[in-house]
Amino acid sequence: MLWKESFINIILVVPHRKNQFLSLKYSSESISQFNLLKISIYMHLNSRLLIEKYAKPYFKKGVKVLEIGPDQIPSTIQNMIGETLTWHTLNIFNDERLTYPSSPEYEFPIKDDEYDIVISANVIEHVRMIWKWVPELARVIKKGGQVITVNPVSWGYHEDPVDCWRIYPEGMKALYTEAGLVVNHSVSENLESMHLYNKPYNSLKMWPGSSMNSRQYTEIIKMAIGYPVTASIDTITIGTK
Repeated sequence: MLWKESFINIILVVPHRKNQFLSLKYSSESISQFNLLKISIYMHLNSRLLIEKYAKPYFKKGVKVLEIGPDQIPSTIQNMIGETLTWHTLNIFNDERLTYPSSPEYEFPIKDDEYDIVISANVIEHVRMIWKWVPELARVIKKGGQVITVNPVSWGYHEDPVDCWRIYPEGMKALYTEAGLVVNHSVSENLESMHLYNKPYNSLKMWPGSSMNSRQYTEIIKMAIGYPVTASIDTITIGTK
């Protein structure tokens, strides 16, 4: 559950390792040969901003959190929250630092009603049977707890090991409702354009695509000459059991 947009950011953040990661980007075999959790992988900016705006207020002192598919250990989300919380992690990959390594995709090794919050970012698009996966998230949270998901809408195909879905709020609401969750909030939004350039997302000057922060300097030049730039649009959904 570690995704290809992370590779794009690694290539640009650590340019002297570019050639090293190009082989990983296109080789599915590399995923099993290389422990990706031991690389410093960063969540793209728009996802972080959505979590900061909509999800962070739910992380109160004393809550017990399960993060599905963390991008690193400790994860970007855990570092963002900054509170001393019980923070557990689960992934389909094996890593001794995970609370639940090598977990089955649709049957987590966790009892019912265990967590106050279950959160995943940029994971659901890589899950084949989302109609089985979302109910599993709901199963492990307590009554009154929250399921929080973030997923890309505008990103291109990026398998890891598969890429199956782009889901708008209407689709996420249907999945949450079917899983027995009450949807508190679901929106597809771009926040990074205002954050980086103090300009709101404008479909006439920006094309849906990958995250702006991975190409910030080239995007500034494009915007200065009036050339359209790409910007990330992502869906965040929060539901209560």
